[in-house]
Amino acid sequence: MECARLTRYGLLSVTGDDARAFLHAQLTKDIENLPPERATLAGWCSAKGRLLASLLVIPAAQGFLLQLSRDLAPGIARKLSMFVLRAKVRIADVSETWAQFGVWGDGATGPAEPNAISQRGNIVTVRVGEARYLVLGPANEVALAPTTGEERWTLQEIRAGRPLITAATQDKFVPQMVNFDELGAVDFRKGCYPGQEIVARAQYRGQVKRRMVRARAPAGVELRPGQEFKGGTVIDVAPAENGSELLAVMPI
Repeated sequence: MECARLTRYGLLSVTGDDARAFLHAQLTKDIENLPPERATLAGWCSAKGRLLASLLVIPAAQGFLLQLSRDLAPGIARKLSMFVLRAKVRIADVSETWAQFGVWGDGATGPAEPNAISQRGNIVTVRVGEARYLVLGPANEVALAPTTGEERWTLQEIRAGRPLITAATQDKFVPQMVNFDELGAVDFRKGCYPGQEIVARAQYRGQVKRRMVRARAPAGVELRPGQEFKGGTVIDVAPAENGSELLAVMPI
């Protein structure tokens, strides 16, 4: 079993009586009908249908937790708050006070079903893949000892095809370009959300001309998110044997 402390992720808390309806109106996924024991990937888009953030939406006590790139958390919290208006919703950036760990491999245990959640006190465990779990909770309550570096978890995410939108890739791609439709992170039957018309038009009129793929780069080639690579754009990259592995949006 391997365990890594995850510092590149931030975390927002969305609470209040209207939290579920508020997120349903903002995100690409149907949150109104999200079971309390299931997490889901989702996106928050600009009015032009471009992803401002990729999110793991986790139902929690009195509301939801939103995992996203750490470098986006303060800005997304501020921008989301602008849409609250009179709704009974409170959005807080808890990135500094909560700890996040990735646990995977032989001996890793957690919920049995995909995207399932288990909770013990304030500690939340989410199954994000085969024998892969996200564990998060208040920093003074999570008692896990890292056995490896965070880049090993990033490599697992890349191999699973799960993109992370960061400041370097924000507002550049409609959800389909990072395969959010294939990952179940977009619900084309739900009502309006920011950018919904453009996202739907791209889906039904065949206007998606770029898609995310996995790729390898040889040793000595340094890449970073947002960088151009062989006609595409790097989404995520991690060291691997004899080089690096990456996710990149490429022309199709």
